[in-house]
Amino acid sequence: MTLEPKQEHDPWPPLPWEEGRETLATFHQWMQIVGKVRVALAPWVNHQWHVTLHPSARGFTSRPIPFEQDTFGMEVDLLDHQLLIERSDGREGRVALEPRSVADFYQALMGELRGIGVEVTIHGSPNELPDPIPFRENERDGHYDRAYVERFFRAMSSSARVFEEFRGRYIGKCSPVHLFWGALDLAVTRFSGRPAPEHPGGIPHLPDWITREAYSHEVSSAGFWAGSDSTPWPFYYAYAYPNPEGYPEAPVQPAEARWDSDLSEFILPYEAVRKAPSPEDHLLAFLTSTYEAAAELGGWDRSTLEWAPGARPPVGGHRNRP
Repeated sequence: MTLEPKQEHDPWPPLPWEEGRETLATFHQWMQIVGKVRVALAPWVNHQWHVTLHPSARGFTSRPIPFEQDTFGMEVDLLDHQLLIERSDGREGRVALEPRSVADFYQALMGELRGIGVEVTIHGSPNELPDPIPFRENERDGHYDRAYVERFFRAMSSSARVFEEFRGRYIGKCSPVHLFWGALDLAVTRFSGRPAPEHPGGIPHLPDWITREAYSHEVSSAGFWAGSDSTPWPFYYAYAYPNPEGYPEAPVQPAEARWDSDLSEFILPYEAVRKAPSPEDHLLAFLTSTYEAAAELGGWDRSTLEWAPGARPPVGGHRNRP
C-alpha cells in the first residue's frame, strides 16, 4: 500500500522563527530529555558522540542503547508524531508528541521506559539554556504545532543529505552527521588530527571539562540551527577551533554568507539556501569554502585528509561528485 505524503512535499520549506518559536522551545527540551537517557546508559565515545541523536527517515533516532543483556532504542517520529521506544526483547512503548508540558512529557517518557523494564535516572535539568527549570517542574512550555514540526523535519532531513555528501568527501577523522540536543543543532565536524589549545569553556550549564574534551583537537565544524530569540531566523553556521589568523576575513561562498562577530562564526541564512536554484549546491559551497578557509589558514595537511585531486569517492552517493 502506498500512502500520499502528509503535506505537499517541499524539501526546503519556509521556517519563519516567530511561527515556530514556542513549538521549538518545547521540542528542544523534549529532545534534551531523550538525549539524557542516552547519556545515562550509552558507553562513552570521544567528543561526546555517544550522547547525540541521529537523523532518520521519520525524524531522529537514538540508535541502540545497551541495557542489561539487551538494547533498546528511541525513535522520534515527526511524521506520525510519536516517540517510539523499542526493546530488543520485543517490548515497546509510545509517547504522543502533542501539546503537553515538559513536565508531562518527562513523566510520560519515564513511565514508558519503566513499562518495558528500563530503569534510568537522568540529570533532571536542561543544559545550555539560561535560567533552566527542572524538567519535572516545568509546566510552562506545552506548545506543539504539527505542521511546523513536519516542515522543520524536512529542512533538517534535506540539510542532512547535503551534510552527508560533504562528510563523504573527507578521509580524515570526521564526526557523524548528528543532532546535538544541547542547542538543538544538526552538525558535522572535520578534524585536522592535531591537538588544540585548551578551550576556555563558559557555555551555560555545561561543565567546562565536557567542552574541553569536545574541542581537544583542531576542528572545522558546520551545522544548521533553527534560530533563537537573539538570532530569530534559521541559518547555517561554520566555525573553526582554534580560529586561525585571518579566518573571519576569508572569502567564502555563496554571496549571502558572512562572518558574524557576535557568534564568532560564518553564517548563511536558510532562506538563501531554500530560494537558490539549487539549494544543495548553495549549501555545499558554504560547507566547502568555510572548511577550505579553516584548513588553508590553519595549515592542515590537506594532502592526507582529502581525496586526491580529481579522484572520486566510491560510487553510491546520490550526487557522486569529485
